[in-house]
Amino acid sequence: MSSSTQKQNHDQNLEPKQEPDQDQEPKPETNQAVKEEKAEETKNKKDETENKKEETENKKEEPKEEKKEEPKEEKKEEPKEETKEAKKEEDTGKKEAKEEPKESWRDSIYNPRTGEFMGRTARSWGLILLFYFVFYAFLAGMFCLTMWVMLQTLDENTPTYQDRVASPGLVIRPHAADISYNRSDPTNYKQYTQHLHNFLQNYNDSVQERNDLCLVGEYTDQDTEPVKKVCQFKRSLLRQCSGLSDTSFGYAEGKPCIIIKMNRVIGLKPKGDPLINCTAKGDSPLKMKYFPPEGRLDKMFFPYYGKNAHPDYVQPLVAVQLLLSKEDLNVEQTVECKVEGSDLLNNDERDKALGRVTFRVMVSQ
Repeated sequence: MSSSTQKQNHDQNLEPKQEPDQDQEPKPETNQAVKEEKAEETKNKKDETENKKEETENKKEEPKEEKKEEPKEEKKEEPKEETKEAKKEEDTGKKEAKEEPKESWRDSIYNPRTGEFMGRTARSWGLILLFYFVFYAFLAGMFCLTMWVMLQTLDENTPTYQDRVASPGLVIRPHAADISYNRSDPTNYKQYTQHLHNFLQNYNDSVQERNDLCLVGEYTDQDTEPVKKVCQFKRSLLRQCSGLSDTSFGYAEGKPCIIIKMNRVIGLKPKGDPLINCTAKGDSPLKMKYFPPEGRLDKMFFPYYGKNAHPDYVQPLVAVQLLLSKEDLNVEQTVECKVEGSDLLNNDERDKALGRVTFRVMVSQ
C-alpha cells in the first residue's frame, strides 16, 4: 500500500511539469503582444514629446503675438485719449485766459489781486523794515559807544599828541609871498594896506586895554586857574608900522612894513629870549627896522592854553620895515626871517617853514 501511494504522489507531482508542454503553443502570441505594447508606449512617448514641443513653441509665439497686438491697440487708444485731453486743456486755457485779466505796468507797483506793493505784501514789508531798523540801530549804537569811549580819552583844551609841532612856524602879513607894487600908484598897494588894517583890528589899544598887564620877561603860568587871563599887546607898540601915524604902512614912501607872527602852540614855553631876525639874500645888504625894538617876543605871552581855555589870546607881533634906497628900487629883494635866541628850531631842511619864513619884495617908482 505504501508503494502504491508513493507512486500516486509522484505522478501527481509530475503532472504540473507536463502542463507547460501543453501550453507551449501560445508563446508566439504573448511575444507579439509585448512588442505591440512596447510599440504603443514608444508612440505615446513620441506623441508626448511632440506635444510638449508644440506647447513650448505656442508659449513662445503667444507673447510675441500679444506684444504685437497690444501696441496696435494702445496706439489706437492713445491718440483718442490724447486728443480728448488736448481739447480739455485748450478749453481750460481759453477759460483761464478769459477769466484772468491782462497784467499791466501798474501791477508792478500795486497788484490789487494779491495786495502786493512793489512786489511785496504788507507782512513782507513789515518784516524787512523791522530787520533793517534793528540792524542799523545796532550799528548806530556801536558807533556812538566807540565815539564816547574815544572822547573819554581826550582833553578839551590840550591835544593828546603834539610831537609833530614842537616848534612853531612863522607867517607874514600881508598874506603874500610876493609883494610887488608901484609906489606912485596908491591903487597898486591898497590891497596890502587894507589887509594890514583888518589884521590889526584886534590889537587896537581900546580893545587891548580890557586885557591884563603882565610881568615883562616872565612866563604867565595859569595851569590851576579856570579862567585864563590875556596879556596886552597894543597896536601902538608897532609905531611906524602900526598904521596909526602912517595909514599906508610906509608903502607910499617905498619903505613897506611886513608884520611877522609866530603860530600858536599849546603849552609852548621857549627857553631864552626869542626874537625875530631878518636878512636879505643878495649881494648888497638891506637896512631894516624892527618894532618892538630888536624884534623881541616877550615871554609873558607864553604859554598858550588853547582856544577853549584862552579864547581872547593874542599873539605877540614883530613888524619889520624895509628901508629901501634908490638903488634898491626896481630890484626884487628876497628876505628870510628866523626865530633866534631860543631853543626853537629854525634850520630844518625837511620843513623850511619851521621857525622861519621867506618872502620877496619889489618896489618900482
